[in-house]
Amino acid sequence: MIRFVKAHACGNDFLIVDEPVEEHHLGEMARTLCNRNMGVGADGVEYLTLGDNGGYSIRLFNADGSEGELSGNGTRCVAAYLAQEDDASEFVIRTHAGHRRCRILQRSAPRYLISTEMGIPTLKAHTVTLRDGTAVIGADVWIGNPHFVTFVEAEDFSCAGRPWQQVGAAICTHPDFPKGTNVEFVRVTDTNGIEFRIFERGVGPTLSSGTGSSASAAASMELRGTARTLSVVAEGGAQTVEWMHQESSLMLTGPAEIIAEGECLLV
Repeated sequence: MIRFVKAHACGNDFLIVDEPVEEHHLGEMARTLCNRNMGVGADGVEYLTLGDNGGYSIRLFNADGSEGELSGNGTRCVAAYLAQEDDASEFVIRTHAGHRRCRILQRSAPRYLISTEMGIPTLKAHTVTLRDGTAVIGADVWIGNPHFVTFVEAEDFSCAGRPWQQVGAAICTHPDFPKGTNVEFVRVTDTNGIEFRIFERGVGPTLSSGTGSSASAAASMELRGTARTLSVVAEGGAQTVEWMHQESSLMLTGPAEIIAEGECLLV
């Protein structure tokens, strides 16, 4: 039996497993647990361990069993889980992308408002040429994991005359990205706000993304001249991103909610 906690951040849902699991089973187990028809169902699994020095470490595995460097929303879900057990005002969590500091701003269990230091983004202009020759202009953004951000005008987020999901799938596995990439389609609504859709590497379309919100905001600030504090709205809800200057750590603030606790029999 595998014990788990299920949590979501703006509809981006994760299973948190904090008991020892054999290394070679992590990806297989994540794929089984995340299956929405024959498992518990989630976008990913965060495997949580407590280090000898008392620090927390997590490893993220996507719904397809692949390992990712970082999930902003997944890390926030883990912080909400820790906040259930500990009344500390902040938690430092080690990820494959480095340490992330999560501050608990509001507690109303099972829902928490949490601000996370996401690190300093880097951006580089990039045009992706699809198989049919269509050029998609955007930027590569690194925020602990890879993103390709492109700006769109259509209210349905279509890109190059096609559904964003179709273009996202093509770019996610494009040869320009040997290890794959997350893909965001961003609409600037005004100086203080943006909306986006995301095709996540290893998952597909999701309702939200913490690193996707961060990457979309960083690209909007640098390439579209928006405010340095932005409301970032995905299908699952809004988060706030603050990046005061290029040398400062980007701050991501949003909710996380514990949904359920249970056990799953894996066969």
